[in-house]
Amino acid sequence: MSADASRRAFLRAGITAMGVTLISSRARADAVLERRIPKTDEPIPAIGLGTWQVFDVAGDAGATAQAKETLKMFVERGGRVVDSSPMYGSSESVTGQLAGELGVQDKLFVATKVWTSGRQAGIRQMEQSMRQLRVERLDLMQVHNLADVGTHLATLRDWKAAGRIRYLGITHYHAGAHADLERLVKRGDIDFVQVNYSLAEPEAERRLLGAARDSRTAVIVNRPFAEGAMFRRVQGRPLPAWSKDIGCASWAQFFLKWTLAQPAVTCVIPGTRNPKHVADNLAAASGPLPDEAVRRKMSAYFGSL
Repeated sequence: MSADASRRAFLRAGITAMGVTLISSRARADAVLERRIPKTDEPIPAIGLGTWQVFDVAGDAGATAQAKETLKMFVERGGRVVDSSPMYGSSESVTGQLAGELGVQDKLFVATKVWTSGRQAGIRQMEQSMRQLRVERLDLMQVHNLADVGTHLATLRDWKAAGRIRYLGITHYHAGAHADLERLVKRGDIDFVQVNYSLAEPEAERRLLGAARDSRTAVIVNRPFAEGAMFRRVQGRPLPAWSKDIGCASWAQFFLKWTLAQPAVTCVIPGTRNPKHVADNLAAASGPLPDEAVRRKMSAYFGSL
């Protein structure tokens, strides 16, 4: 079950009992927190939008309409960073199509990935991604799961120098790859590292986030809800009363605020095709964030469940 499906089931089952109020599509949102890309000082919103599974909806008119409303809500509420990959089925083409229909291409910070072996295959795949996303220059191209990473990083350096991409990066979704990510980050020429990091998967704190900070590398966080496992873990449980002190109105905000309070984190990319969820996610990046003492309290509370 995807994180979005788990979240829908969780909300249906427990939101009334918990007294949690999601932000309606008509509510006015506070300004979304921005973080700066360390190597350039360019600001980007600290909450982005992941598209794995949820935007792989080509041919499904109902799901595509829902994705369009989600992207519209995302941009209206101050979101910009959209992350995709050729591994995500039709997600790139759907994202490009919907951004065009909404007229928001120039408002987005578009990131995708290369996920193949060999230089020429990588070039063909990246050019196809740009056509599907309908962009002439990509904001961020990343090597997906470190696939043939040496080959593709060489190409990305060339593309960056030629102005075809603005930033280059590397990604993985599993703690077992953190040492390899750290090694590459320490070289100093990686603009972004994308990594799993959450209350359920905090391993990146051990070394990788510190290496990113020291190397002035931006950090994008994937799997912020551990593919829905975190919602299943809190099923039927109310938010702790003290979480209101940091502005939490939902478990999603509780999880995201914990992650955002890590100073090395630049942007978190929860995936969703639900407009209410995207509004709720963005609300986590407004209002107060927990200090270190409260983060420890949040970790202890989640660990006790």
